Amino acid sequence: MSAVRVAGVSKQFGRTTALAPVELDIASGTVVTLLGPSGCGKTTLLRIVGGLESPTTGTVDIDGLPPAQARAAKRIGLVPQAPGLLPWRTVRANARLLLEVGARDVTHRGTDPDALLADVGLAGFADAYPHELSGGMQQRVALVRAFALGAPLLLMDEPFAALDEMTREDMRHVLVTLCERTSATVLFVTHSLAEAAFLSDRVVVMTARPGRVHDIVDVPLARPRTAALEDDPAFFAAESALRAALRSGAGR
Repeated sequence: MSAVRVAGVSKQFGRTTALAPVELDIASGTVVTLLGPSGCGKTTLLRIVGGLESPTTGTVDIDGLPPAQARAAKRIGLVPQAPGLLPWRTVRANARLLLEVGARDVTHRGTDPDALLADVGLAGFADAYPHELSGGMQQRVALVRAFALGAPLLLMDEPFAALDEMTREDMRHVLVTLCERTSATVLFVTHSLAEAAFLSDRVVVMTARPGRVHDIVDVPLARPRTAALEDDPAFFAAESALRAALRSGAGR
């Protein structure tokens, strides 16, 4: 069953065509990554799915609803590049923020934020404030905040881009744990081959602007996925397949 259906979506900014018509189905409970060169429209497509941009042509359907209605019903969660934590709220209070804002409009059940903080190794920091946390720890709180809402669809726009490589690697392990615990549907944007291979069930490889779908690569790695997977030959093979698809798409 498709959680998200993108049909003939394109986007024009003035004289610039950011996205050529895109067709995409995202099955419920899967992690799908948008991978491609800078400026190919990955974030634009993500924002259209989230109802933050209107397409020039085409439609998006999220579990039977247009994006604006799905967002109003709190059925979409967004994790941007910056954590966006409120400095005057504790870790626990930041994690609960989306549950408190417009909670009366939430018709689905989320996950206990304290349990999620424990899952990401922050149980001992629940009463700390953002300035007392490292960048990676702040981003963990941002992930917990999104997952705690229980939104069926999570949109993630390069949430680990500002982190150092070791922290970034750790964060993708954290994200996999949260995804596998909650069975959320995730649309993820990245430039990282390793991130795409480790996180995804499918990777949508896009061409340079105007962005179009060049290839959709299945990632045949078993779940649950652990840190040990990144030393497995199957993981390197998945990365190589994505690299080949990117190089092939660069010529189009």
